[in-house]
Amino acid sequence: MLEKTLRVSALYDFYQTLLTPKQQQYMTLYYLNDFSLGEIAEEFEVSRQAVYDNLKRAVVMLESFESKLGLLSKYQTRLKLFSELRSCLLDKDSSRLENIDHIMDKLENLD
Repeated sequence: MLEKTLRVSALYDFYQTLLTPKQQQYMTLYYLNDFSLGEIAEEFEVSRQAVYDNLKRAVVMLESFESKLGLLSKYQTRLKLFSELRSCLLDKDSSRLENIDHIMDKLENLD
C-alpha cells in the first residue's frame, strides 16, 4: 500500500497540471495532506463515493500519462545512472573511463 501511495505521489508531482482543478484538490488533500475520504467529502459537500471515484479516475489518468510519456520512469533511470556515474568517479579502477563513457551514452540516449 505504501509503495502504491509513493508511486501515485510521484506521478502526481510530474503530471498534476494535466488533471482537472478538482482532481488536483482531491489528490493534494488525500495523498499529500493525508485527509480521509470523509474529510474531503465534508469539505466539498459531496459523498465519500464521489471523492473515491474522482480519486480513482485521477490515478488511472496519471498512470495513462506515465505509460504515454514515461517521465517518472526516465527520471528514475537518470537517478540510477547518475549514481553509477558517481560510483565510477570514486572508483580507483583503471577501466572507470570506459564505464563513465558507457553511462554518459546511456544518459544522452535516454529520451
